[in-house]
Amino acid sequence: QTLMAAFAPQHSIVVALTLVSICLACTVTASSSSTTPTAPPTPLTHNMSDFPPPQDYSHLIIDNWFHERGPLWPGQSFSLQIEKILYHQKSLFQDVLVFDSTNHGKVLVLDGVIQCTEHDEHSYQEMMAHIPLYSHPNPKKVLVIGGGDGGVLREIARHPGVEEICICELDKDVIDVSKKYLPFMAKGFDDPRVKVHIMDGAKFMEENQSAFDVIVTDSSDPVGPASVLFETPFYKALHGSLREGGIICTQGECVWLHVDLIQPLIKAIQPLFTTVEYAYCTIPSYPSGQIGFIIATKGGKGCRNPVRAPEESVQKELKYYTPDIHSAAFVLPAFAQRAIFGGLSK
Repeated sequence: QTLMAAFAPQHSIVVALTLVSICLACTVTASSSSTTPTAPPTPLTHNMSDFPPPQDYSHLIIDNWFHERGPLWPGQSFSLQIEKILYHQKSLFQDVLVFDSTNHGKVLVLDGVIQCTEHDEHSYQEMMAHIPLYSHPNPKKVLVIGGGDGGVLREIARHPGVEEICICELDKDVIDVSKKYLPFMAKGFDDPRVKVHIMDGAKFMEENQSAFDVIVTDSSDPVGPASVLFETPFYKALHGSLREGGIICTQGECVWLHVDLIQPLIKAIQPLFTTVEYAYCTIPSYPSGQIGFIIATKGGKGCRNPVRAPEESVQKELKYYTPDIHSAAFVLPAFAQRAIFGGLSK
C-alpha cells in the first residue's frame, strides 16, 4: 500500500513499497560560530537512483503456499495457500504479486509483504479512512499518500461532503494491477472526485501547503528508505500540508511487536500537533492480527469520539466501522497504554 510499503511489511503490513516515496529529511544546520560553509540541506524528494532495484521474492512461494516472513516480526510467519497466481512481476520499485488463495480470496503482496486479502481488507481500509473523516465536522479536501490499491479511496468516497480526493502514489504499476485484479478495492478510483498524482509525496506536500482537511498515509514499515516515514520531518511535512482543524491518520504498526517504534515517534511529534492519539483494529492477515493508527490534529479536539456518524444506507455497507468501534479503537491494553503514553488513561 505504499512506499510506504516498500521494504517491509505493509503495516507491518501495509507495507509494501507503497511507493509513496515521501521521504523527507532533516535540514543540516551549521553552527553559528563556525566559519565552515553551511552544508546544503538534504533534498526532500528522491531520484530514481535512490531506490535499490527490486528484489525477487519467489522463494516465499513453496509447494503452492505463500509464506510471509519479515525482519519486523522475527521468529514468526504467516502462510496462505495459493490456488492460482494471477500476476507476478517487478515494477520499477518493488516485487508485485497477486494470487487467488484457497480461503482468503484475492491477495496483494508487495516485496514479500501481504498488503491486503479479499477476506479482511475492509477492516484496515474502513478504519484508516473513517476514523479521521468522522472525527472532522466538515472535511472537504482529502489527501491519500500511497494506497495505490484504491481501498482507502473507496471508503473516502462514501462521504458525500468531500469535494476533492487527491491520491499521491509513486508506483503506477500497483494502481494498474489493482484495477485489473482487485476491482473490489480499486473501484475507489472510479469516483469523479479522485485526482491521481503519480509522483513523490514529499514534493506534492511541498507544493500544497495548508491545503487538506484530512491526510491519510497508507504506508509501509520503517525499513530502508521507508524509515523516514516514521521520523519527525515527515510529520512536519504532513502538518504543513494540513489546514487548521485538520487531521492526519498514518499507519502505526502493531503494539504486540513495535511499541519500541511507536512510543518514540509519538513522543517526538507531540510538540507539532495539538493532539496525538493511537488507535488500532484487528485484521487476521497482518502480523499478530492487528494494526495501529497514529491520529493527530492541527487545532481542535482529539478524535476518540466521532463528531459525525454514517448515514443508515452507508452503515449497512460497512463491514467493520461503527461509531462504537471508532471510540473503542482508542482503548489500548494496559501494557500498550503504559509503553506508549507512560500510564493508564483516565
